[in-house]
Amino acid sequence: MDSTLNLILGGLGGVVLGGLALLGIMKTMGRGIVSQAKTDAQRIADQARLEAQTHAKQIELEAQKAAIAAREQADRDAESQRRELRALDDRLAKREETLDRKLDTLTVKERNIDDLERRISKRDVVLTGKEKELEDTLSEQKAKLLTVAGMTQDQAVKNLMAQLEEECKKEAGDTILRVTEHAQDEAKEKSRQIILQAIQKYASSQTADHTVSTVQIPTDDMKGRVIGREGRNIRAFEKSTGVDVIIDDTPGVVVVSCFDPVRREIARISLERLTQDGRIHPARIEEVVEATTKEMEENLLKIGKEAAAEANFANLPKGVIPMLGRLGFRTSYGQNVLRHSMEVAYLSQTIAEELGLDGMIARRAGLLHDIGKAMDHEQEGGHPQLGKAFLQKFGEREEVLNAAEGHHGDVPPTTPYTVIIMAADAISASRPGARRESLEKYVKRLQDLEALAMEFDGVRQAYAIQAGREVRVIVDAQKVDDKVGAKIARDIAKKIEEKMTYPGEIKVTLIRETRAVEYAR
Repeated sequence: MDSTLNLILGGLGGVVLGGLALLGIMKTMGRGIVSQAKTDAQRIADQARLEAQTHAKQIELEAQKAAIAAREQADRDAESQRRELRALDDRLAKREETLDRKLDTLTVKERNIDDLERRISKRDVVLTGKEKELEDTLSEQKAKLLTVAGMTQDQAVKNLMAQLEEECKKEAGDTILRVTEHAQDEAKEKSRQIILQAIQKYASSQTADHTVSTVQIPTDDMKGRVIGREGRNIRAFEKSTGVDVIIDDTPGVVVVSCFDPVRREIARISLERLTQDGRIHPARIEEVVEATTKEMEENLLKIGKEAAAEANFANLPKGVIPMLGRLGFRTSYGQNVLRHSMEVAYLSQTIAEELGLDGMIARRAGLLHDIGKAMDHEQEGGHPQLGKAFLQKFGEREEVLNAAEGHHGDVPPTTPYTVIIMAADAISASRPGARRESLEKYVKRLQDLEALAMEFDGVRQAYAIQAGREVRVIVDAQKVDDKVGAKIARDIAKKIEEKMTYPGEIKVTLIRETRAVEYAR
């Protein structure tokens, strides 16, 4: 144990000795390292100092360069400003010179203006004196003129104004007259061309067939059977058809008379069927007339539909179509009214399109303008008024209603289509062969119409115009005043109704006018 302790102590002593030796070595090495470090630090410091001095010199050089550059730039800027100042001085000098010249010019002009004002002032004084002298002279002249004329100044002014007004009115009247005549000439020429084009574009047969009102009888014995025992057959026939049957000595003919063309046609067809069948008695008559009436209604509807289709109107009201069919059995002086309406429809469309209006409206108004003739045998009133009232029930437009009522001039036209219908109606009625009235009879009727109007006291002239549909009466204004003129027109209309037979209506237009005529020599 002692040996172990010795060993330990010996080891510890060795360790201590080794540590002391190591410590001495480390101190020696540390002194070398510190010495080396000091040497390196001194070297680094010297090098840094040298670099700092070099960098400072570089900075100083760059600062000197920048200062030199700034000084040069400043010198350049100063030189530029000096040049600008010199240029500005030059411009100011030139402007000052210009202003001096202008000032001199203004000074001269001011002197001239002053001289001109002095001259004007002198002239103004002279003119004022002359004006006063002129006013005095004019006053003296006016006084002398008024003294000579024997009028006051106001009276003279009124007379002068009246003369000027009269001269202006005359010149205005001459101008209006020239313009009016020129416009009328152009309007007549234009209307003539339009009407000729309308007539050329439409062509139809000269006359339509007249409704037949006679029945051919196979034998004269059949007349007795038509009459029947004690006239019972003919009475039953007339009662069922509403017509008058005339049986005279004319061989093989029985005449059927009635103001209604449709009823007359029903009676004619019924009588033909009865005479062909041979069985004629009241019961058979009623049976045949009833069957014929139904067929006639269907035929009227068929004719109306054909007319509407021909006129290209598929939207006509159902109540209007049979009335068109009735027009197919109505004639006016031998002219079939339905064909006449078709003519007016086509002519109206052509005229309206030439004038830039709606051709379809004109065509519809032309087709329906005489629709009142289908019912004027059964109702009171003229066909224009009846036609308008009938079409109003179906909501027709104003253009069609006014054309139906006003195409004979009964009411003033409210649309241009009415005037077109009037023109087309006159063209269709007056074209050659349209109506069967003989020339002699036509002329005689117009002569009678004029002669009848001339019978009244105060009438100077009378003219039958519009194919006898109007008589224009001119009265003496010295003998007839307005009230008497109205009475004369009414009396002429009544006398025409009493003594003359004519289709439709005749318009009596009485004209009373005064004229003042003077001659300049």
